[in-house]
Amino acid sequence: MSGLRIAAAGLGLLVITAAHGQETTLRVGVARAISTGATLIAIERGYFKEFRIKVELEDINSSADVMAMLAQNQYQIVEGGISAGYFNAIDKKLPITMVADRTSSPLGHNIMLRPDLKDQIKDIRDLKGKVIGTNGPGSVSTYEIGKVLEAGGLTLADVEIKVIPFTQMGLALRNKALDASLLIPPFTYQARDQGLGVMFLDADTYVRPQPTEVAVNILNTDWAKKNPEVAKNYFVAYLRGVRDYCNAYHFGSTRKEIIDLLVKSGTERRPELLNDYDWQSRNPDGRISMASALDMQSWYRKNKFIAVDFPAERLVDTSYVDYAVEKLGPFVLENKDSTLKGCR
Repeated sequence: MSGLRIAAAGLGLLVITAAHGQETTLRVGVARAISTGATLIAIERGYFKEFRIKVELEDINSSADVMAMLAQNQYQIVEGGISAGYFNAIDKKLPITMVADRTSSPLGHNIMLRPDLKDQIKDIRDLKGKVIGTNGPGSVSTYEIGKVLEAGGLTLADVEIKVIPFTQMGLALRNKALDASLLIPPFTYQARDQGLGVMFLDADTYVRPQPTEVAVNILNTDWAKKNPEVAKNYFVAYLRGVRDYCNAYHFGSTRKEIIDLLVKSGTERRPELLNDYDWQSRNPDGRISMASALDMQSWYRKNKFIAVDFPAERLVDTSYVDYAVEKLGPFVLENKDSTLKGCR
């Protein structure tokens, strides 16, 4: 695969409701990150192909940007953060639901500073009045920034939040358009290694409850009801990729293959550095941390990004990962000597 494919303007619905034996093509919107390696290896190893599923990955900046497209079935699945837009979509009774974990702590997310400010900003309280970058106004990154600020006695009202894509945050720090920014791997390490930003605060230290559920798979439920076997089989194949990713996370046999795929996709061009990075963790059974998701909902409401709270069963459909785990059995960790947290 040559990389994450971008949809052409005016591209119509690609789902093929074909006769038995023909291939079904799914459009999947993906916010690029190291954790994308799970989907990449599932494609590369033919896990989806075994079920006659073809997956077309398309870059998105934030799940918050594409909730309407998902609800309209322009995407069948979106891999991205738990944004306020998701809860607002549920409030509008749009046909979507969270179904599987995509990224959970330990995360490697870091609030980074402009290098020239490293001697001026020593504490969370020193961020007061500063311009901080996030990838979306109601994104999970904004939630993380908010939780960190609260740990220092501040709120979002004490800073200026500026929305900038992760891919441009390093440049914005260099140009002094930002004083600080929350970055995720591999962008964290790219900014650090290029001298564009200085690591300041690890979000995992401040965000509670743990594990923090940052990114998920969100499914179009209308499509899934019409294609139940395809939807279930998608997540069987997907979870096989997740488990390959988790073994790679722990320096198992799939690590080099996933690094090669991440380089080929353009997620990170320097393979030698992917061996040094802290990778984003995942749940090998695809389970979403409900305590974390509910805390996000509560925080979004407190900060007036959403108006209504919903119970857990309205927010998440666990049936797809339940089915996949039943088919695949327990996760087996290859590297029994690994001391890394997460992905187990």
